[in-house]
Amino acid sequence: MATTADFRNGLCIEFNGELWTIFEFQHVKPGKGPAFVRTKLKNVKTGRVIPNTFTSGVKINIQRIERRPYQYLYKEGQDYHFMNTETFEQFFIEENLISAPDLLKEGDIVTIAFHAETESPIECEMPAYVTLEVTYTEPGEKGNTATNTFKDATLETDAIVKVPLFINIGDKIKVDTRTHEYSERVKE
Repeated sequence: MATTADFRNGLCIEFNGELWTIFEFQHVKPGKGPAFVRTKLKNVKTGRVIPNTFTSGVKINIQRIERRPYQYLYKEGQDYHFMNTETFEQFFIEENLISAPDLLKEGDIVTIAFHAETESPIECEMPAYVTLEVTYTEPGEKGNTATNTFKDATLETDAIVKVPLFINIGDKIKVDTRTHEYSERVKE
């Protein structure tokens, strides 16, 4: 058992029978009364964020999370198949555990977090940016880089992203997996 003094961002705890990660915390010592810790907790399974206040010194149950690198192999129905890059062991996880499944390309390396006690996958973390090729978009206009106008582009994973007007079919672009937004064109 640990106490509130052990709080840090990213720490996984058991709270009300579920797994939560500490998203944000602040120790508060008011002029009157006992000290407390104000936190924002993120539910590991649902992603819901809630505020919660812990009395300073209260016992908490820390949960151990292991992160391992995996390579994405293929999709079958709602299941995504991955291979451990160290042991070559294969297994699958459900689509709802992946942060941006529509941007996942065969061969991509992701990090899968496991709850150490149950060995069950909790979430699949993709890299911050992925490079994908544009398979379809309306024809671009040469020299039109000053305007802030965007058009739809279909990527090789069938995801649709807003891109600037100068992007053409065959261009490789960098996409932010957290926001699904165009970042930059990749020069080869």
